[in-house]
Amino acid sequence: MAKLATDRWTRKHLLGLEDTTADEILAVLDTANEFFPCCTGRRPAPRLLEGRTILNLFCEDSTRTRTSFTFAGERLGARVYQFHAATSSLKKNESLADTVRNIDAMGLDAIVIRHPQRGAPQRVAEYVGCSVLSAGDDAYEHPTQALLDMLAVRRKTGRFEGLTLALVGDVQHSRVARSNLFGWSKFGNRVVFVGPQVFTHDLDVEVEVTEDFDAVLPECDVIMMLRVQFERHEHLAFDIDDYIRDYQLTPARLAKAKPGALVLHPGPINRGIELVNEVADGPQSLILYQATCGVAVRMAALSLCIAALDAERQSG
Repeated sequence: MAKLATDRWTRKHLLGLEDTTADEILAVLDTANEFFPCCTGRRPAPRLLEGRTILNLFCEDSTRTRTSFTFAGERLGARVYQFHAATSSLKKNESLADTVRNIDAMGLDAIVIRHPQRGAPQRVAEYVGCSVLSAGDDAYEHPTQALLDMLAVRRKTGRFEGLTLALVGDVQHSRVARSNLFGWSKFGNRVVFVGPQVFTHDLDVEVEVTEDFDAVLPECDVIMMLRVQFERHEHLAFDIDDYIRDYQLTPARLAKAKPGALVLHPGPINRGIELVNEVADGPQSLILYQATCGVAVRMAALSLCIAALDAERQSG
């Protein structure tokens, strides 16, 4: 039976890592570690959420995150329903507030929301009585992605402090980069954003930045490659061939990093742009392992948030 770290996690929402404490992060990761064998077929998952109802409210496209949250909830016994924005009353100009209030009134335990507007998960949390978990808002935060990245590195290295992590690519538009910065920094790790000036000139967070990927590589324990988010750029003023030359992770470039440096990518991968097949599928890549860790982290997050919701309901 998995042990929930409810003594250290008492929030009914998971909205971001910027205001989450180091101890709360460890509570989620320790709980996720308990669930990990349930994600690899080594043991069945405990039905901790039997009879609970979860809504995946995704207003942006998603494969990994939506599927991962669905698997996480269903393995714990919950009923997980999919909200499709393209066929919803949002297309009839209904407000997000009215949409979630009406659905919450039907009886929900949790809403998992991805939305193109920054702060949408926080606003939804104000509108409803159930738990709210952010699956990404605009280009600001994606907390469970950072948590699964942290779990993957922790399980593979046994280390959680004293690491240097390079997040490489379109950091300006990456909610993954921001959540990883907020998470890893709470444990005293060095986080470096790496990319051309077009992606690093207008950041809204305080972070070490460099345009010289090759210079920082010898110091890297972890390298997270990020795709160029072409859909977020109206006018992208850079040459793709120059980008590939300076920032693509190849075997030769990876060899400059610390021995055994780990390679991560939140997906989707643009193979041939930010990294080559030999690296993506190579022995130092944790890309598929991240997907496994994602289910464990989301099982933990749903369990802990709904446990806190139950405590609130009982006390109220």
